[in-house]
Amino acid sequence: MVVEGPRGDEMVGCSHSLAFSTYGWKVFKVLVQVVCYAICLFHIADMDSGACPSLFPLHRCKTVHLVRHAQGIHNVEGDKDFKAYMSPEYFDAHLTRLGWQQVDNLCKHVHTCGLAKRIELVITSPLMRTLQTAVGVFGGEGYTDGMDVVPLMVANAGNSDRAAISSLNCPPIIALELCRERERGHPCDNRRNISDYRVLFPAVDFSVAKSDKDTFWRPEGGETKEEVAARGLKLINWLWTRKEKEIAIVSHGGFLFNTLTAFGNDCHPLVKEEIRKSFANCELRSMVIIDRSMIGSDSSRTNYPGGIPAGLDPPSDVVADKKTEKGPDNNSAL
Repeated sequence: MVVEGPRGDEMVGCSHSLAFSTYGWKVFKVLVQVVCYAICLFHIADMDSGACPSLFPLHRCKTVHLVRHAQGIHNVEGDKDFKAYMSPEYFDAHLTRLGWQQVDNLCKHVHTCGLAKRIELVITSPLMRTLQTAVGVFGGEGYTDGMDVVPLMVANAGNSDRAAISSLNCPPIIALELCRERERGHPCDNRRNISDYRVLFPAVDFSVAKSDKDTFWRPEGGETKEEVAARGLKLINWLWTRKEKEIAIVSHGGFLFNTLTAFGNDCHPLVKEEIRKSFANCELRSMVIIDRSMIGSDSSRTNYPGGIPAGLDPPSDVVADKKTEKGPDNNSAL
C-alpha cells in the first residue's frame, strides 16, 4: 500500500507503521516505569544499608550508656595467661586498687559532662566487680553515720578498702542476671548468694533475681557466642518495659562485645566497626536503641497536639489542591 504523506512524499505500509509506532510507545512507557521502579528500590536499599540518614520518633528511642567494669583482680593475671581465669582464687573477683582509680576517673567524667544528672536508671550485673563499678561511678557521695538514707555500699565491701557510698541523689540501681558475663566456667564469673550482696550493697535492688544461689553459673561452662547475643537482645527488649529513657548498663567485656555483634549490619562499615569494637576496663560508650517493632508503649513526653484552641488551619498545600480541583477562580481577573 502506498499513500501520500503530509508533504506529498510517499509512505509505504503506512497502516503497519502507525500500528508499530503505537505499540512501541506503549513498550517505551512500560520500560520507563520499570526503570523508575528500579531507581526507587535502589534508593530504598541505600537507606536500609545506612547510606541515608534515618528518622525516628523520639519516644520510640532510648539512650543507653554501656560500661564495662573496672579492672578486677582476675584481669591482671588473666590478660597474661588466659588459663589464669580458671583459678578458684578469683571467685567473684573484686576490683583492684587500679580498678578503683578507674572508677573515680569515670565518676568525675560523668559529673563533668552532665551525664550523672540525666541518667534515670542503672542496670548492673550481680557480680562483685560490676556492683562496685556501678555504685562507685553512679552512686552518691561518701556515706556518714546518721544519714537518713540507706548506703549503696557498706565500707570495705569486697575488700575494697573504701568508705561507704551513699544512695543520696543518685538513680536507682537494679541488679539483673541478663547482663552477666558469658558463662565459660570461670570462677571469677560465679556470683555469691544474693543474700550476701544485700548486706554489702543495701540500697541496690536485687528483687529481680529469681534465686538466692547462683543457678546461672556452671563449672563446665558452654555458653556460645550466639547464646550470649540472644541474651543481650532479651535485655534490650526488657529495657522497653521500663519508662526510663536514659539508662546506664554496667556489664562485662564478653557480654557487651557479643551482644553488639548483632548490630551494625545496616550501617556504614566505619559505624559498624565503632559499634562492635571491644571495651576497655571502665570504658563508657553511649548508644541509642530504637523501637522499630512497637515493643514499648510509652507516649511522647515532648510532642504537642496543636490546634488548642481549635480553628480552621489546613496546610497551604491542601488549600491549593482543593482550589485546583474547583477550577480557576472566575473573579481572579477582576
